[in-house]
Amino acid sequence: MIKYIHAADLHLDSSLHGLERYEGAPVEDIRSATRRAFDNLIELAIDEGVAFVLLVGDLYDGDWKDYNTGLYFVERMGKLREAGIRVFIVAGNHDAASQITKHLRLPDNVTLFSTRNPEQIVLEDLNVAVYGQGFATRAVTDDISQAYPQGDPQLFNIGLLHTCLDGKPGHEPYAPCTVDGLRSKGYQYWALGHVHKREEVSQNPWIVFPGNIQGRHIRELGPKGCTLVTVESGEIVAVEHCDLDVMRWCLCEIDVSVSETVDDIYEQVREGLQATLDSAEGRPVAVRLVLQGACSAHSTLHADRERWIQEYRALATRPGGAGIWLEKVSIKTKPSISVDELLERDDALSGLLRSIHDMELDASALDELAHEVSTLRQKLPAELLGGDDPFDPTNPGVLKETLEDIKALLVNRLLFAEKGT
Repeated sequence: MIKYIHAADLHLDSSLHGLERYEGAPVEDIRSATRRAFDNLIELAIDEGVAFVLLVGDLYDGDWKDYNTGLYFVERMGKLREAGIRVFIVAGNHDAASQITKHLRLPDNVTLFSTRNPEQIVLEDLNVAVYGQGFATRAVTDDISQAYPQGDPQLFNIGLLHTCLDGKPGHEPYAPCTVDGLRSKGYQYWALGHVHKREEVSQNPWIVFPGNIQGRHIRELGPKGCTLVTVESGEIVAVEHCDLDVMRWCLCEIDVSVSETVDDIYEQVREGLQATLDSAEGRPVAVRLVLQGACSAHSTLHADRERWIQEYRALATRPGGAGIWLEKVSIKTKPSISVDELLERDDALSGLLRSIHDMELDASALDELAHEVSTLRQKLPAELLGGDDPFDPTNPGVLKETLEDIKALLVNRLLFAEKGT
């Protein structure tokens, strides 16, 4: 029996986005999350007695800030060497030869595949062949898998490839290829990297994205880790996901349509946050809280929006609630009063509501508005404009969304005023 681990997209020493600026967030724990997740991988490999580990690209986030990142990685490779575990690596777009200027000598149990052409490494003691090619430059747009050798029918064949496959939303189209093209090589297992969400693309043969080992922002939700593969007599008998993450990103969406008061909503939030924390199995969680649905407390929520956001943040960090940090609070509720009925009435309020409700921006108006807010954009901090969740007020989509928010706010204020509360 042979066991091996397939992992990718380590992004060692990459900071987690969206939390460090938050009051009370454990900054040092956040900064060390990717390292601690990788430590979990090393421990898993040793505990499971795997024969080898496959690391399929994006070990780093580009050039190291200093040599500590490289020293850390070399030391962890040394631990695997002491345990008799071999390691096979292909460089991805973030750690391409053109992106890394610093380097350290790796232990002799580590094989770093060429970036010029595919290589084959035969492990005669295991009857296994491993194939791979790394990225020479950050943007590899050719199908490099075409040049991989045909699998040896006498061996168990594994291909390592950092790729977008046939295209994945949110990922650059690097080293594109097809499932049929990979199948044609005659390998039993394709170990892929680059896509941060786990996916078993195929089981005949096995073509797997393990996902990254630690979520780094709100778009990398849920469990993160590696894939543990078990082979017996040249056949794969088990492919298992193993959690490695030390901090989890979660989306907590709450339908408040059943709540009559803001106190009812507060209790729903408390229960929702607790359920989210429980689902993380002892890990701290970074949560985006979204309140949605039509409710009678809509006007009260929106009339003092900032207060309630702070109330929910305080709830998350209260004594006994440690382990939850709110990355963002989004209040998307609607009034329980039928706006359509009000629009049909014949009075001054209804006329104003109709005017607001019918407001739209055509393309020329959007261009003009974008020009008007361009000055505002120049005053915004760089971290708000860039990163993994950027905000650009001149973007037509953002302008339309903002208009909808303004319309909803105006309608809400008018309804709030009519109720006399």
